[in-house]
Amino acid sequence: MTGLRWGILATGGIARTFTTDLRAAGLDVIAVGSRSLASAQSFADAFDIPRRYRSYQDLVGDPDVDIIYVATPHSLHAEHARMALEAGKHVLVEKSFTLTRSQAAGLRDLAESKGLFLMEAMWTRYLPHMARIRQLVRSGVLGRVHALRADHTGVAPTDPDHRLNNLALGGGGLLDIGVYSVSFASDMLGAPVDVRATGILGETGVDTEVSTSMTHADGAVSTTLTSLRATGLNAAAIHGSEASIVIDRSWLTPTTFRVVADDGRVVEIYDRPVEGRGMQYEALAAESYIAEGRTESELEPLDETVAIMGTLDEIRRQIGLRYPGVDD
Repeated sequence: MTGLRWGILATGGIARTFTTDLRAAGLDVIAVGSRSLASAQSFADAFDIPRRYRSYQDLVGDPDVDIIYVATPHSLHAEHARMALEAGKHVLVEKSFTLTRSQAAGLRDLAESKGLFLMEAMWTRYLPHMARIRQLVRSGVLGRVHALRADHTGVAPTDPDHRLNNLALGGGGLLDIGVYSVSFASDMLGAPVDVRATGILGETGVDTEVSTSMTHADGAVSTTLTSLRATGLNAAAIHGSEASIVIDRSWLTPTTFRVVADDGRVVEIYDRPVEGRGMQYEALAAESYIAEGRTESELEPLDETVAIMGTLDEIRRQIGLRYPGVDD
């Protein structure tokens, strides 16, 4: 515990889940801001938050707030993270970090110039099972890692005005759920040196299906699948010359996994319960980094976040996905 005082910027579903986990972990949430006072008050009442603001600007202007969690739609992440940084706040930005690599690089440079902490809320990286998987991969127990696969699929609402179907809000599967798989491949294999992507655009112009095949610097390959119109196994695996890690459904949430030797023997089973959804781990990591005087995450440095946004830009280019006002 560092004593940091959190402000929550926006009051949607992901903000509620995040704040629920922060409260369960005993972290100090002192303020919330929304576009309307009624929404801020309702959210604050639900989570016993003492300060509630009718605008995001009022929230970031609170001198007692130390760190802001940005939970607005993708298209607004860059604007609201910049607003918080300009106000002198540390910032945790919900994934995907921004709409584009250029926006991500701008935020990185601003945070560096101000000496403030900035991190993408790629919460799955900080979960206990992911920490163990990272340890196993880097220990060499798998031998030489040759391949990784990760799927993230589900059935999205069909309402054309829903944020997932709204191109102007950065809707579609890639930035909302596909980013998890791309980030996972980057975490385990490093940045890709070659990206091949195919995709389908739906009636509103957002991507409904995307598949990728990427080659990484050490010669390993990764494949990912994203869909907003079908629910699959949502499993993942990392394959090495001596063993594989098979992550159970849903691989990016608190779950179980097995380490399977090349002869079929199960040499490790990981099964550790986690309270809540597990979003408290990213918040605890952010607090720890700030206490250590760091300005970025050790598990996902800002340069990697920017590179991941660059990979998503390339995927979008290949499938013809363009955001109005951004790619014009």
